[in-house]
Formats: sequence, structure tokens, C-alpha cells
Amino acid sequence: MVRTPLTPWERRRGEKLGALLREARGERSMVEIAAAAGLSVETLRKIETGRAPTPAFFTIAALASVLGLSMEELAAAAAAGADEGDRAALTA
Repeated sequence: MVRTPLTPWERRRGEKLGALLREARGERSMVEIAAAAGLSVETLRKIETGRAPTPAFFTIAALASVLGLSMEELAAAAAAGADEGDRAALTA
């Protein structure tokens, strides 16, 4: 299967989401958070590094619950990150 390359907007959104999740995880290990959310460590790693910019809704809901984040926070942060990059691209 050939994957379609990520757009710059998708990359920025994924990076912003990953940064927010890493920050919320704090000192807790990826293994601890992944297990609590019912995910593999590799899936969490891909999300945190932005390599999986569009994780499934239920994956994000599980992570939000484990990390004490609201879905609104996650959506706003991801959208803001993407919007910032879009504005920068327009002014360049």
C-alpha cells in the first residue's frame, strides 16, 4: 500500500498534537500511558512524534482521558498549530 504524503498542514497539526501529549505526559513513561490508554507504545510514539497526524478518534479520546486533557483542549491546540503555520506560509 502506498501512502499519500502528508501535507504541510497535516504535519504541523500532528506535531502540535504530539507536543501537547508529550507535555501532558510529563515524567510518566510512554509504556505507562500507552498501557493505560490501551495502545501500543509504538502507536503512542508515532502520535507524539507527529508521524501519525490523524489518529483515530477513540485513540485520542483514550489518551485524553488518561492524561487528564479535554477533547476541546486537544482540538484547539492542534487547530492553532496548523493555523500558525498557514499564516506563516501566507506571509513568506
